Amino acid sequence: MEDKLIDIYDESNKLTHVQKTKSEAHKDGLWHRSAHVWIYNSKGEILLQLRAKHKFIYPDKWDISSAGHVIPGEKPLATALREAEEEIGLKIKKDDLQFFGIKKASEAHGKIRNNEFYYIYFLKYDGGIEKLKLQSSELQKVRFLPINKLEEELRKKPNKYTPHGDYWFEIIEEVKKKLKI
Repeated sequence: MEDKLIDIYDESNKLTHVQKTKSEAHKDGLWHRSAHVWIYNSKGEILLQLRAKHKFIYPDKWDISSAGHVIPGEKPLATALREAEEEIGLKIKKDDLQFFGIKKASEAHGKIRNNEFYYIYFLKYDGGIEKLKLQSSELQKVRFLPINKLEEELRKKPNKYTPHGDYWFEIIEEVKKKLKI
């Protein structure tokens, strides 16, 4: 498991010209960027990935369709495209993604202090999950889950999911708007 270098930003999302490893950034609570791709389909389902059991952060938890840290010299959009292909084998073009916005997130979980700027993208994908090629070092499996079932599980069984709190519900509301449900 490689601990890649990432750029460090200040609290205003301005580049500091300092690079640290992902683990250093998480240990020291340094601001950095990631790209999140939320994939949904016409049936009102969201694609979720089950993180690998050996992951240092949130092992064996259901998470965002595809996500990853922005590496030095890379734009968040390029990260979104790269991670979708690496993690789930989905080769997409930049025009396939809809940029939603940037979320400033600060979370503390145990020894991890995660201060991150999420660059959030949406992708409507009506293909089957059997067409996806999963990166076993990152995730165990994927599933499409109906929005109402996801909302119910987030309320009743939140420990099955990465602890993104209200962010989950912000995303669900946006997918509902996109699908007009």
